[in-house]
Amino acid sequence: MPLLPRKPRSKPARSRLSAWWLVWRMPMLLLIVMALWWFLLRPAQSDADWVSVTEPFAICGEAGPRAAGCVVDGDTVVLGFGREQRRIRLTGFDAPEIDGACTAERRRAAEARRALHRWLAQGPFEWSGGVQPPRDRYGRELRAARRDGGSPGDTDLLAHSMIAQGLAVADGRGEPEPQWCG
Repeated sequence: MPLLPRKPRSKPARSRLSAWWLVWRMPMLLLIVMALWWFLLRPAQSDADWVSVTEPFAICGEAGPRAAGCVVDGDTVVLGFGREQRRIRLTGFDAPEIDGACTAERRRAAEARRALHRWLAQGPFEWSGGVQPPRDRYGRELRAARRDGGSPGDTDLLAHSMIAQGLAVADGRGEPEPQWCG
């Protein structure tokens, strides 16, 4: 009887799994590391730049107990005195100006200043930027402000509060210029 060539045996399942793992192990490990960073480390990093603030604030120019800082207008505060004075522009919203173009804007600016003062007086809060925050063209520190909303995952953002009260508009690229006088 003539010898027939033997059929090649198929690779056992274990060998195929091993070959698959050799090819895909690095992408899978990279995917796992990226997922861990995204869900565990990234939130901790973003919270590291928030600084707790417990100092009391007054309204600038008004008599009262001496405070560590004061509210200039609806989106600016000052901390410290003399050479140590720091001007801070609160971000995420744009409030009307105290020396606005019309009576309606100046009136709304005074309301915004009082609303900001009330928000700050509600107790400790945090602001972004760490110890070296970015600055605007006027040299003011740029910081967003927030406080714990009371329930897990609930955050009270200053910008949302001011906008919700109608005392500010969203501040960002592409936002229309506010019309406080019209």
